[in-house]
Amino acid sequence: MNSFVAIIPGVTGGWELLLILALVLILFGPKRLPEIAEAMGKSIRKFKSATQSATDEVKREIDDVSRELKDEPPRENDNKNDTNQS
Repeated sequence: MNSFVAIIPGVTGGWELLLILALVLILFGPKRLPEIAEAMGKSIRKFKSATQSATDEVKREIDDVSRELKDEPPRENDNKNDTNQS
């Protein structure tokens, strides 16, 4: 099965994809298609950039917290409370 066709849910074959592309061409015309493709490409790039930036920020926060936990010595009160509760 074609991997591109598998990405689109509900589309099972190449003929359906060809029909969709033909309808898009008829609706928007050949002059508008490059504009639409460019706008979609920009949107995808912005989304990827925002996703990467959010991922980097989360990783930075996790690293900061793990460094803080490694640098922090264990508290004596916490250990005494754990043994008294058992």
